[in-house]
Amino acid sequence: MKKHTNKHKKIYRIRNWTAYNAALVQRGSLKVWLSPESQGAWYAQATGAPGAPAVYSDAAITCVLSIRKLFHLPLRQTEGFVRSAFKQSGTTLKAPDYTTLSRRGRYLLVKLPKKDKEKTIIVVDSSGVKVYGEGEWKVRQHGPSKRRKWKKIHVAIDENGEVRAADVSDEGTTDADATESLLNQEEAQITAFHGDGGYDKRKVYQALQQRAVRHVAIPPQHNAKIWQHGNTKAPPHPRDANLRAIRKHGRRRWQEISGYHRRSLIENTMFRFKTIFGDQVLAREDRRQATELKLALSLLNRMFELGRPESYAVTV
Repeated sequence: MKKHTNKHKKIYRIRNWTAYNAALVQRGSLKVWLSPESQGAWYAQATGAPGAPAVYSDAAITCVLSIRKLFHLPLRQTEGFVRSAFKQSGTTLKAPDYTTLSRRGRYLLVKLPKKDKEKTIIVVDSSGVKVYGEGEWKVRQHGPSKRRKWKKIHVAIDENGEVRAADVSDEGTTDADATESLLNQEEAQITAFHGDGGYDKRKVYQALQQRAVRHVAIPPQHNAKIWQHGNTKAPPHPRDANLRAIRKHGRRRWQEISGYHRRSLIENTMFRFKTIFGDQVLAREDRRQATELKLALSLLNRMFELGRPESYAVTV
């Protein structure tokens, strides 16, 4: 049987390979993740609040838990890793013990490092991360059992691939249910919203109308009907405009006109996330799991700050 090959598939090359290669090397450097800035704010300041004061600052806990996620370490090994790094570097700082990391991880507020922008587009999607259950080989041989449990990460990125908003939910939460939370995390003006058919819900469009998002690229379902007919005094509904364009030009042509191809950006982000951090969460409690996954997305943004590839299509 002859193997099928796609003759029209584009081949890409990286224009800034030297700089991007250096950025990839820097991702594993402790000088990046244990920077002098983070060490300078290692211990917590006295607040005067009743009770025993915290020894370590939120910045220190964030730093250590980020190292744990980056290098896939259990909490005890994380404590030993940081303690050894401090000893080798000659610093007098102390490493938080594993019980402190576990306790503080439940209430840690993770803020995504992102650039300030006046306007941005938003591309959204979600993906599942395994909490516990059988390995992939057992599932392939015998099928999944009821013990498998997953978390969903809902992510919004901009046109450059920077993570602008993130949320963590149980596996039963739909993409439409998490949309308003993602939008509320974005302070910039949202000029366009791109999502797959799972976002084709009234609650999503209502949330987008409240933010005055003008361009919406969500493919309506194949059996979709007009929501707002032309004899009403209200402004045209963006979903109906998409549906009419699909009926006129076809779904593939609509994807080109609307810029729906930008969804590939979020698919690349999810691929990078699971390639770097894996498809499994280490923590076993809901709030710690949310902290762990949001820290991973924060790390992804910081990795992009170190350097990203500039690719271009090659003519074959």
